[in-house]
Amino acid sequence: MRHIAAYLLLQIGGNASPSADDVKKVLSAVGIEADDDRLDKLISELEDKDINALIAEGSAKLSSVPSGGAVAAAAPSAGGAAPAAAIEEEKKEEKKEEKEESDDDMGFGLFD
Repeated sequence: MRHIAAYLLLQIGGNASPSADDVKKVLSAVGIEADDDRLDKLISELEDKDINALIAEGSAKLSSVPSGGAVAAAAPSAGGAAPAAAIEEEKKEEKKEEKEESDDDMGFGLFD
């Protein structure tokens, strides 16, 4: 996260294509040591890409993630065996989504 944050700060500051050295300078200014392997991977992944388009694409993916509140409210009104079927279907969808989420981390951890 620190590498991405520094990269975005540099872009907001007017540097359209920050280099690894630029990111290292920002991080060292606040006393954080950069991880060269992760930083190089980040720079290579974002090279020649529009960050605004990537953020919009990520937001669109997050909007399709169910929050779980609507299913719980709708289930009691269905009656009979339908709530049990809805719960079972929801569990299957959750298992499927968990597998997909683990593939999209691009090698970065939330607290790395």
